[in-house]
This record gives sequence, C-alpha cells and structure tokens, in this order.
Amino acid sequence: MKEVIVGLICCCFTLQAQNHYPNKGLSQNVMSEAYWKIWNPEVQSFIDQNIEKNRKADAILDLKQIPSGTIVKVEQLKHSFLFGGNIFLFGQLQTPEQNKLYEDTYGELFNAATIAFYWKTLESEQGKPRYETGSSYIFRRPPVDPVVNFCEKKGIMPKGHAIIYGSRSWGQPAWMPEDRKAMEFHFENHIKELAIRYGDRVKMWDVVNEPVDQANRGAMPDDYTYKTYKWAMQYFPSSVILNINDVDIHSGLPYTRRYLEIVRNLISRGIRIDNVGLQMHIFSSEEPKRIAKGEEILTPSKIYDVLKCLDDAGRPIQISEVTVCAPDTTAFGKEIQSVITRNLYRLWFSYANITGITWWNVVDGGAASGEPSFSGLYDKDMKKKPVYSVLDQLINHDWKTSFTTKMDKSGTIRFRGFKGHYRATWKGKKGRVQTMEFDVK
Repeated sequence: MKEVIVGLICCCFTLQAQNHYPNKGLSQNVMSEAYWKIWNPEVQSFIDQNIEKNRKADAILDLKQIPSGTIVKVEQLKHSFLFGGNIFLFGQLQTPEQNKLYEDTYGELFNAATIAFYWKTLESEQGKPRYETGSSYIFRRPPVDPVVNFCEKKGIMPKGHAIIYGSRSWGQPAWMPEDRKAMEFHFENHIKELAIRYGDRVKMWDVVNEPVDQANRGAMPDDYTYKTYKWAMQYFPSSVILNINDVDIHSGLPYTRRYLEIVRNLISRGIRIDNVGLQMHIFSSEEPKRIAKGEEILTPSKIYDVLKCLDDAGRPIQISEVTVCAPDTTAFGKEIQSVITRNLYRLWFSYANITGITWWNVVDGGAASGEPSFSGLYDKDMKKKPVYSVLDQLINHDWKTSFTTKMDKSGTIRFRGFKGHYRATWKGKKGRVQTMEFDVK
C-alpha cells in the first residue's frame, strides 16, 4: 500500500445554507415553530460553513503514471473523526441474529467503541477479574477480552471506560477498604494490571471518570485524580491516549468552570490529559417534548458557551456520552428523537476542537437502572429507529467524500474532501485494477 499524506490548507468559505427544515413525513409536524426559530437558517448556515472549514482538507494526488483519460474512482474508507457507541450489550441480546446485528453496528456506523471496564463489576470478587469468556453474567458488563478482540478484528478504536470512577455506587468494588491510604495500594495495582494485560491494545482510556462532584461520592484516596494519572502515565505505553470525563452540557457554566479548573490544575502539575470528555444526557422522557415545543434547552448558544469554556483547557474535546431519549415509542416520539439528534450531531461535528462523539445506549432497554428505556438507535427487537437512519445518512453519506473523475494531462487530481483514509482505483495496462490508499489530513 502506498500512502500519500495530504495536508490541510486553511481557507474561509461562504456557502449557501442547506435547507435543514423538515419538509416531508412526520418531521414536518413534530417540532414547533419555536424550535425552528432556535435552530434557524442562520444557525444552520454557520454550522455548514464550519463543517466545510473544519472537517475537510484540500488534496492533490500525483498520479502521473496514469494515462490521460483514465477513469479514477476516489472513495473515502474511514473517518479521522471518531463516531462511537458504548458496546455494553456485546453478546447479551436475545438471539444470535440480534447479537450479529448489534456487532455490525460497529464498523457499519461506528468506528469506535467504549468498553465497560467499571472496576466494581470487573473485579466484583477480589483477585478474580472478569476478563475472559466464561466469566459470570452481569447485565451491561460483558467480559472485556472478547470485546477487545472484536474491536481489533473489526478495526474499531477501543476505549476503556473507566480505569477509576470515583463513585462507590458504580466505581469501586464492594471489597475496597474504607481507609484512604489502604485504598492507594489497590488503585495502583489495578492500573498496573490493566496496563500489563492490554498494553496499547486498548488505544484510549477514560483514566478518571467524573471527578468533580467528589463530595457526594464517598471516600477516595487523597488527591486520587492526580495519583491515578501518575500511575497511568507510569505503567501504560506512551502511545495510549489518556482522557478525563465529566460534566453534562446541561450543567451550565459554573460546573463546567470547576471541571476546567481541575483539568488545568492537573496539566500544570505535569499530568498528560489528551482529551477532555464532555457528556450530554437527555434522560427524561419529558425533556424532548419540552425541546420540541421550543423551550430554551440545549440551544446552540448554550452549547457554544460550554464548549468555549472547555477550549481553555488547551486540549481537544470529545462528546463522550450522548443520550437522546425519545418521549415514547410512537412514530411521533421517535421522530422527535431523530430531529434533536441530527441538529446536535451537526453542531458538534462542525466545532473545530471536537474530535469525537459517542452514542451511549445503542438499544432501547439497554440503559442502566434509572436511565430511559427509549434512548436507543434500535428498539427492543433490534429494529432500526429513525435516529439510526439520521446518523447513517450523516456519517456514511453527507460526511463522506466519494467521486469518479477522468485523469487529465496534468497527472494530478485536486479535490476537497472530509478528513480520513481513502482509496483511489483505476484500470491499468491489460485492464488490471490498480489501487492506491492515502490519507487526507
């Protein structure tokens, strides 16, 4: 395989705004006029311009060995942007056919997967971690080795979530001692064990999950966030990406600023944080109804305020957990879910400092206790909902570049395409198919 690295040329663009108002089917009626005044043509045009500016690059392919007049097909194979989903139901659906359809989502729609490494369920019995096939069944917590193997086989970016979660309810095993100093031994040993077992096979980790509201989460080692990163930096290969994860966009600026302070403090003390995770959960079935009516919830301006605040950390942002609950299982409710999702994904994808988006619960009924049942891309029978089609259209069609062109006398092909991995295909002498793969960066 020959690789051509194509550089980014920064330009300004004035684009005609696309028509993002719904014009057919239920979408015409599910969202109020007040909602579309918030997500108006000016907002949509601004998003379009930023997608063009921030997600594409100018490419020049040097193919002088190809005779003039040769037909060349250029197709994007992969995104550089991460589109992910948690993979907490791996192997846990009712039938082999449903499990296969679930697995196919990773590769066909998603290029990244968040794997459940919650310590509380990973090592519920001290010294007997649930790594391998044959481990005891826990809903939404499949043994992790088969999932890592699956991601490697499919070429999916695996992310471990999370090494340390400062919550007695979700994070620490029941056998963890209460003494803060005694806990440190177990924390370091756990991090070292994960690093030895997985090395760089798990490419990315949420090293610490939700450290801000520690006052309400129970006893933890003093300065545990700093110490956890120090141990992660010590034991994991330097190629492994180390993230932090906290804050829901709903939280607003005061809580976001506290998160920012923690991140900047850690960085100033020599901690390597590669990405700052930001969550967005619509857990209530009432909230999407209120959004559809035009209440000023998750408006573009409020979202931009939170994003700009986190920009001050000087690190890329990843939208690490996304839940958009449908109000109900009716066609009307499902359409509300899909419209909200489409606008949020477009805004996030357009924002220069965001490098990935992760949908949280892929199947209805696959959420944690107390979270909504209607937040999946599939219903409980693994039938695709409208929101799946929305994401498929964006990720695999609107945001992918493919075209066919005829080689001219210059021996070059110039185009502007979405950043990612590409393949050029043409027929050479005696009709033999020739290919070249390259990256647009």
